[in-house]
Amino acid sequence: MVIDTRARLAWSRCAEGMSWNGKACGGQAEVFSYKQAVTHAAERSKAENLRWRLPRVNELKRLLDRSSKPQGLNPELFPNAPRDWHWTGTAAVNAQRLNTYNYAQVDKSSSLSGLSAQQAWAVNTETLQAVPDMGKGNALLLRLVRPATEAELGPQTSAAP
Repeated sequence: MVIDTRARLAWSRCAEGMSWNGKACGGQAEVFSYKQAVTHAAERSKAENLRWRLPRVNELKRLLDRSSKPQGLNPELFPNAPRDWHWTGTAAVNAQRLNTYNYAQVDKSSSLSGLSAQQAWAVNTETLQAVPDMGKGNALLLRLVRPATEAELGPQTSAAP
């Protein structure tokens, strides 16, 4: 685990599918559709009796370090971390206001609301980019987070930057 004491969160050191050997993450990271990612988090929560979930965009972006070489997830805290798109639990919300009395916008209103339900936020740990409109059918990496326990928040833990 990597414990962020300020945010009181516990992060998996490895992307889902990889395993920690005491020094680094090994194995192959799995990719998930958005629905599979949410299901995987629920299954891990049930199996470990801990509240694992997809991180919010701002939580995942807090882990990104522009000063590390290469930029992205800190290689000391997250060794061998795959550098690509990761799912977040932040929903894509279509905030565009439409005037249903304007006939030029009537067709748009039904298609836009349908699209936003099929999209979610994702963060690229290589480019540090976050997008609100990633299609939920795409296969992306997953790094889960959960609330840190009181024992993990003790003085013996290391904090994320």
